[in-house]
Amino acid sequence: MRTAIVTDSTAYIPKAIRDKYNIHMIPLSVVFGTEAYREEVDITAEEFFNEIKNVEKLPTTSMPPIGLFVETFEELKKEYDAVVCIHLSSGISGTYQGAVAAGDMVEGLQVFAFDCELTCGVQGFYVLEAAKMALEGANPEAILERLHEMKKSTRAYFMVDDLSNLQRGGRLSSAQAILGSLLQVKPVLHFENKVIVPFEKIRTRKKAIGRIVELLEEDAKLGVPMEAVIIHANREEQAQELLNELSEKFPNVNFDLSYFGPVIGTHLGEGALGIGWYKK
Repeated sequence: MRTAIVTDSTAYIPKAIRDKYNIHMIPLSVVFGTEAYREEVDITAEEFFNEIKNVEKLPTTSMPPIGLFVETFEELKKEYDAVVCIHLSSGISGTYQGAVAAGDMVEGLQVFAFDCELTCGVQGFYVLEAAKMALEGANPEAILERLHEMKKSTRAYFMVDDLSNLQRGGRLSSAQAILGSLLQVKPVLHFENKVIVPFEKIRTRKKAIGRIVELLEEDAKLGVPMEAVIIHANREEQAQELLNELSEKFPNVNFDLSYFGPVIGTHLGEGALGIGWYKK
């Protein structure tokens, strides 16, 4: 059985890596006024953060149309027997549900959808693991079993400079956003039950990042091999410095660098920074 791996653009996996591991990507879009741009196709993260400085109104985001999923699946069934789709949390986007619905519309192809319950570079962990297994001939059931096993040790925490984007985009309650703004809080956030919620309230950016590193250390100090990713919103230099520092501190952890692209960046805002990891 030949199995294709499909994900969406919010995994932010560079095209060269997608090509290397035969990963198929379906983009979400960011909308400025009446103009929609498919992230990773029509607009890069750098272009997005430059553009957002010149607009008064926050852009909106949209999931891929179900028709695009159907079209992709119809094309894939010419060469594959099954598809494993790995998507961002169903609690913040309808993308996962769109993949499920499209899978029911396509005959002659088994579609297995996986809700990673978070997004960005940590979503990429699941995608890359699945892609490597698929290239080795693993069947969909074995791939999904491995992804569910990974989920048991996967962690992700992040902080934002301004809570207003999350609140305006409906990803955080108004009360939480107002409280955070009044107190100038830089809360550490995480996903719980598929949605973004505060983990701890921290007063400064430096302390918030330090707290996330402490949470990483709780797992890293056990000495087991781990994969980790540092994710930034237009703060590459700062993220790289943190990666260098942590790589030296935790030799058992393999660190990578990723970014919050246009769709997730719309909700988190420039300056957001997070770390995600799992035990290998």
